[in-house]
Amino acid sequence: MIKLFDAHCHLQDPRIFNKAPKLIKTALENGIHHFAVNGVCENDWHLVKEMSDTYPCIIPSFGLHPWYITDRTPNWLTSLRELFDANPSAAVGEIGLDKGSHGKTIDFTDQVQTFLLQLQLAKELKRPASVHCVRAFGDLLDIMKSLGPFPEGVILHSYLGSAEMVPEFAKLGAYFSFSGFLMAMKETKAKKMLKAVPSDRILLETDAPDAVPKPNSSESIFLVEGDENNGDPKEMLNHPANIQFVLSYVASLLELSKEEVADVSYKNAVRLFSYEGSKLQQGSDSPKRDKNE
Repeated sequence: MIKLFDAHCHLQDPRIFNKAPKLIKTALENGIHHFAVNGVCENDWHLVKEMSDTYPCIIPSFGLHPWYITDRTPNWLTSLRELFDANPSAAVGEIGLDKGSHGKTIDFTDQVQTFLLQLQLAKELKRPASVHCVRAFGDLLDIMKSLGPFPEGVILHSYLGSAEMVPEFAKLGAYFSFSGFLMAMKETKAKKMLKAVPSDRILLETDAPDAVPKPNSSESIFLVEGDENNGDPKEMLNHPANIQFVLSYVASLLELSKEEVADVSYKNAVRLFSYEGSKLQQGSDSPKRDKNE
């Protein structure tokens, strides 16, 4: 069976948290060996840690997402640093910048300052960082140039930026992670952008429970019913097993076999998350990272 690595998801999301054990079991049965689960606010960091402690397949990530920065406590950065000190296998994320419809309601200067502190922390601690970016790629590139390069890697999660910016981001240490959101992009633009990404920088993700892929009408996707206590029970949400549809779409645009894309994206993710102290570094299927890399 093809081996896959979900490079960015949110299994701690309140809409699916109670169903997470079943979702993980189904995903593992469908070839997903690892999940990078990203916290987004102080209130869910403990859930990500608990899931990581329970499931060896989960790589924890802790960060303050731009949508939630107004709810942060005065000691948020100290708490975050303590969390990383206590969890050497944790990555940084989800952090980022957002000028989209929701992001426009949040002071952008505050977003930048919060993002800078977390990106600097990732660089200091030599951890990869998973970055959310909506309509702010120019700002992101300027910040990464001012702080970079990032040999430990910066994941541009659900990347929908231009093909032209790919080489500049890649030079700084960026990886490009693709989710079901890619299917909403005009196909010619998506194909051009994908073909600009170096093969050793491609990642696949689900962003579950969001980013439900749009497969062919003949294909059946995995859907999760939202928790009635935390959202509309009729809301149908994304399942991590749907990474197979992202794989198929990316492979078709790159004109490669699914096996080729699965293999390269899996190896890229294992290399990215195999930093000193990480679960993968301690595991048997993770090549040790070259210190000169």
